[in-house]
Amino acid sequence: MHLFRFANPEYLYLLLAVPVLIILWLFNNYRRKRAFEKYGEMKLVLQLLPDYSKVRPVVKLIFEMLAVVAVTLMLARPQFGSKIEEVKRQGVEVIIALDVSNSMLAEDIQPNRLERAKQALSRLVETLDNDKIGLIVFAGDAYVQIPVTTDYVSAKMFLSTINPSLVPKQGTAIGSAISLSMRSFSTGQDKSRAMIIITDGENHEDDPVAAAKEAAEAGIVIHTIGIGSPEGVPIMLNINGRREYMKDHEGNTVISKLNENILKEIAITANGKYVRATATNLGIEQIFSEIRKMKKQELEGTIYTEYNDQFQIFAGLALLFIVADFFIMERKNKRLSGLKLFRIKI
Repeated sequence: MHLFRFANPEYLYLLLAVPVLIILWLFNNYRRKRAFEKYGEMKLVLQLLPDYSKVRPVVKLIFEMLAVVAVTLMLARPQFGSKIEEVKRQGVEVIIALDVSNSMLAEDIQPNRLERAKQALSRLVETLDNDKIGLIVFAGDAYVQIPVTTDYVSAKMFLSTINPSLVPKQGTAIGSAISLSMRSFSTGQDKSRAMIIITDGENHEDDPVAAAKEAAEAGIVIHTIGIGSPEGVPIMLNINGRREYMKDHEGNTVISKLNENILKEIAITANGKYVRATATNLGIEQIFSEIRKMKKQELEGTIYTEYNDQFQIFAGLALLFIVADFFIMERKNKRLSGLKLFRIKI
């Protein structure tokens, strides 16, 4: 399996020029048609312009747009990972358990609890160097989204795809997330292992404190981050393209509140720390400062260390499209008229 990436993804914004150029071309074409109509009926005017072609400008536009796309992809430098290398580092194994239940869509922290957590985790992954990281998502059940790895590029890519639909069973099973994390760490008694739970704490399914006690006995430290407001807010859902508040079975608006007590108890039981997230600071850096104090261990992992550039393909295509556009004139070529490549009936 080869890992694909763009070395300079910021250039992909140039693709926004394509629809703009098409709109400008259509507007210019409309103005030209209106100008022709001033001289009489369009069909008669075109008979007075034997060299005029309707098709050639369209073909030129297509080649020009293809050239813009090819140049943009060339500048973005598409690459495939070509070499996997085993690496050894001194670090800590960390598994993040992220709540993806519907309550995480509450907007007391903008844009909502889940998106704010994903943004903070994405920035965190960019700063990692030696630690192994894994990701578990949970609602009514818990699932491994990213096994413990040092491949931070892949971790960030998978992180962006997280949404509540990943877990079909709704609810909040923090205990299941802790149990799954325990099974997902590398084996060995001398390992430095930590877990970070990011949730609003509305546990509905199991006994997370008992699971935290079992994790502590296995030498796993659990930190918790509470995200949300204790006062509670309604949960906004997108239903058939409309934004509506979530209702319970009796038709009442559901209010999601942060349950700090259960999160504090989990952290105390598993020798960790509890932090309450705010609109400006999720608290994950504060937790990681505690994790970095843990004893480092030798970690083995695999990462892509070399990438092959594939921009040459798009450079060749761009040149081909530009040359084709150069040789296709907007008016009919009398010397080539016998070929009738762009013949149309009027």
